[in-house]
This record gives sequence, structure tokens and C-alpha cells, in this order.
Amino acid sequence: MKLRANGLGAAAAAAVLLSTVAAYAGDLTLYTSQPEADAAKTVEAFQAVNPDVKVQVFRSGTSDILSKMAAEFAAGAPQADVLLIADAVSMEGLKAQDRLLSYPEADVTGLGEGTYDADKTYFGSKLITTGIAYNSEAPVQPATWADLTKPEIKDQIVMPSPLYSGAAAFLLSSFVADTSMGWKYFEDLKANGLVAVRGNGAVLKSVASGEKPYGILVDFMALNAKAKGSPIEFVFPPEGVVAVTEPVAIMKSTDNEADAKKFVDFILSDAGQKLALEQGYLPAKASVGKPAWLPEGAEIKIFPADIKAITAATEGDKSKFGEMFGG
Repeated sequence: MKLRANGLGAAAAAAVLLSTVAAYAGDLTLYTSQPEADAAKTVEAFQAVNPDVKVQVFRSGTSDILSKMAAEFAAGAPQADVLLIADAVSMEGLKAQDRLLSYPEADVTGLGEGTYDADKTYFGSKLITTGIAYNSEAPVQPATWADLTKPEIKDQIVMPSPLYSGAAAFLLSSFVADTSMGWKYFEDLKANGLVAVRGNGAVLKSVASGEKPYGILVDFMALNAKAKGSPIEFVFPPEGVVAVTEPVAIMKSTDNEADAKKFVDFILSDAGQKLALEQGYLPAKASVGKPAWLPEGAEIKIFPADIKAITAATEGDKSKFGEMFGG
């Protein structure tokens, strides 16, 4: 039986962010950074084909999840069986700590090159890019990353904080490592009045309402909102967009390996990939189709990223970003 949160020592319990999921052996505990509605649909679809498996869910931003897990590790009471979080960098960090279970039998047929770990400890479920969103009524229509530093949109720009969003942390370290961008780009954004908020949802709300009409945002949020009538536009800058794969992984500490493998199998199956497509994402398996929001003939250049180098740099980059923009 897994330990309940109130079974932890007082100091360890205080260190755990939010509330710890209490689950018993035989249940499957999922930690995910998916939006709440998507997480609910994912669990519902999984349980439809695995009705004997009860899934407990803890949902928050990737950074919050990692902090919560670190406290659980320190207390000797890890709770998660499976993870479905934003990016490979976070998974690489857990892999380096020997926290992930290798699943060599996982069926990766049809997955794009580089979307899963060569040692099969984590597997990309979709492709989520981050680009530029702007309000349809905004006077300036940005097309490139450099456009966000133009003085005419000063104090009107918002982005998700890398201290909360895994996708934003990946963008930060990818840009910092690039010689054409580097820290100078973020210094220019700060000088132009960029504000960092808690997550992509907050960016979407700000841009759509016109409070801050220009933002750095994940593609599916902006384009799904536009499809539903929200006054928002989205740009894939020609310099390139960063892409995270929302990987799924099994924790080495799981006491329910069989059901955890069933969850991974579902996410990678055609049914799981079609679910991602129905939810408005670009699936990892190109063969299942593409979302309706993807413009016909759209050219998406993926910004180059060295996962291992980014993994090594991300904590330092986030710390410096926090000093520049606040936590």
C-alpha cells in the first residue's frame, strides 16, 4: 500500500507542493501537466479499454510536479506510477536520477525520429510547438521573434514563466543556447516590458482579452481557441519554433508495473494518438492525421535543440530568468 500524505513526517509533508495523491496498490497514479479537460479525457479513454484499472490523477504545471516529486523522493514516499508531462528535458533529469523504468517492449512503430528515448524510458505522445500569438485587433502583426522587441508593442507582451511551464523552460534554454538569440534576446524582451505569468492558459486569456495583446504561447491553445471564435492569431516564426513532445514514462518505484505499461501502450497506440488528434494536438504518429487548425501547406521549422545540453543548463537558466523577470 502506498503511503498517504499524512503518513509523511511533518517537515517532508510541508515540503510537498499542493496535496499529495493518496492511492493504494492496484490503482494507477498519474502525474500530468495536461490541461484539466485533456487529462480527464485521456483517463476516460484509457479506462474505457482498461475498465479494471482505476486511475488517480494529480495535475499541475511540469515544474510544480517535479518539485512535488523531489519532496516525495526525499521523504522516501514516491506516489506516481506514470508521468505525462511537457518535455523530454524534464524526463532526462529524472532518467539521470535513475527514476524511470525502461520499457524496451513498447511499440514505437510510426513515431517520429527523436520523439522517444533511445533507452525507451520515455516516449513522446505529441508535438507541441511554441510560437507567437496576438490579438486579432492588435495594431501590429508580429511575424518573427525579433518583432516582439519592437518599441511599438512595449509593455504589451506576455509569456508563460519557465519556472512553471515545461514548454517555456524548453524554449528559454533552447534560445539561450543559440548564438543568434542568447540572453540578449530576453534582455531585449525585458527592456520591452515583457511580463511572465504562471502558465500558457494565463497567456491565452491575456492575449484573447486584449489585456496584453502579444504573447509567446503553445500552438494548440491559440489555434483551438481561434477555431472556437476567439480573437487570436498565431504565427510560426520563420527562424523556427521550439517543440516539446509531452512524453509518457513509467516510474521505477511503481508497484503497479503491469497497469503502468498498459497506460504507455494506450498513449502510443493508434487509439491514443487519435485521441491526441481529437483533442487538437499534432500527434507523434503522423499516420493518424493532422489537426484541423494546422493551415494547409504550413511550414513549421523546428528550432534546433540539444536535449542533453539543455537538461544540464535548464536549472541555471530558470534561476537567471527568475532573477530577471521575477518568480
